[in-house]
Amino acid sequence: MRLRPLLALSVVAIAASVVAVDGPAHAAALPIGARSLESVNQAGRYVRHLDGLGRLDPVTSTSTNQTRLDATFTVVNGLASPTCYSFQTRTGTFLRHRDYRLRVDPNTGDAAFRADATFCAVDGSVSGSTALASYNYPARRIRHRDFALWLDTYQDTAEFRADSSFRLVAPWAPVTTKGPVIPGLFADPHLAVFNGRYYLYPTTDGYASWAGTYYKAFSSTDLVNWTDHGVILDHGPDVSWADDSAWAPAVASANGRYYLYFSGGAASGNTAKQLGVAVADSPIGPFRDALGRPLVRSGQFSGGQAIDPMVFTDDDGQSYLYWGQGVARAVRLNADMTSFDATQARVVTPTGYNEAPFVFKRNGLYYFMWSENDTRSEDYRVAYATGPSPLGPWTRRGVVLQKRLEAGIKGTGHHSVVRGLGSSDTWHIAYHRFAVPAGNGTNRETTIDRMEFNADGTIRPVVPTL
Repeated sequence: MRLRPLLALSVVAIAASVVAVDGPAHAAALPIGARSLESVNQAGRYVRHLDGLGRLDPVTSTSTNQTRLDATFTVVNGLASPTCYSFQTRTGTFLRHRDYRLRVDPNTGDAAFRADATFCAVDGSVSGSTALASYNYPARRIRHRDFALWLDTYQDTAEFRADSSFRLVAPWAPVTTKGPVIPGLFADPHLAVFNGRYYLYPTTDGYASWAGTYYKAFSSTDLVNWTDHGVILDHGPDVSWADDSAWAPAVASANGRYYLYFSGGAASGNTAKQLGVAVADSPIGPFRDALGRPLVRSGQFSGGQAIDPMVFTDDDGQSYLYWGQGVARAVRLNADMTSFDATQARVVTPTGYNEAPFVFKRNGLYYFMWSENDTRSEDYRVAYATGPSPLGPWTRRGVVLQKRLEAGIKGTGHHSVVRGLGSSDTWHIAYHRFAVPAGNGTNRETTIDRMEFNADGTIRPVVPTL
């Protein structure tokens, strides 16, 4: 079942102001989603890529389908900074500068590429237009020169301001059903319902070695139109014991508050992963580190890696924490949601388990789900078991979600499940896949499909859709 049109996403109309050294203040907010960029002083000419190079060419309704595709970009959060922007093509590459020439290249995920592919929005030369300053060369802006796109040093002249100003307009590309539920590179989505609204908490993706540092929150009433609530926790300034590897967030509600469980580590020295918990008064944060130290320390339990936390709260109000790569563990949380009796932690590793545990309950039956294989493999997939309690024992039932190569879908895993709003038995599964068509294990996108059950309570195989 199709849940969404192409990249239907609304944005919070608040832009953070970033002052660049030797450059202007970056304060313009851009709409997230599919757009084309029209030159201010060359009406009818649009930013496009041709043979890998950025150009300014005429595009009309009679242009070829390929020309219109090449003149359409998806505006996403900046790969190097969430307060700026990146521009992704329909083939999954990104607009970036190299030797001050604009071109499109596949995202390698390293820091240099992310900086080269990030641009900060500045008010353009005419009302409603935008100029794009380089993130790592803030005194330079994207500019057309002889209809080629360059990154040139800003000049305070009318000609330069016009040459470097663009209008973001409706996309030239024809409508297609292909596209993630939120534009950009996001993985490990945790989908939850709070106060009659869906909330989505993913890992920010596109980083070599998964070295992202921050989490964002999105919300929706229909799983189609999403509001971007911005960064809710950043390891750099917000977590004293971690500055790297912001992975797999999960949010639970208790005591009138919201608890964000997350994986983190250090970028240098002892880089072992640990679990943390942050707290907020709202599901969109801002969250603060609740303990000032890890909730689960690296090496506290033998075997496996301390990543991928998930919390399930049973009908009686008791919450359980699950986590682990290689070894799955579970423990009852104390009422404060930030502590537990370590002597009561138990191993609950099912056959085939690798990571990403997820537990839910339906009709009195408990479901334990997980991801098999490596997230860098196209064979990354979701399997499940059932049991009589939140701690099992578990009976394996099989694989429920896997790749669909005829549709170009690979690496389907690290999921979450939620019961639909206003429905007693409608269920949805959120998961990531390799970005279509050019993604890999660090360039992944988030999607959502329906999940249905047989009469005996087993889960029907989920057919991943575009």
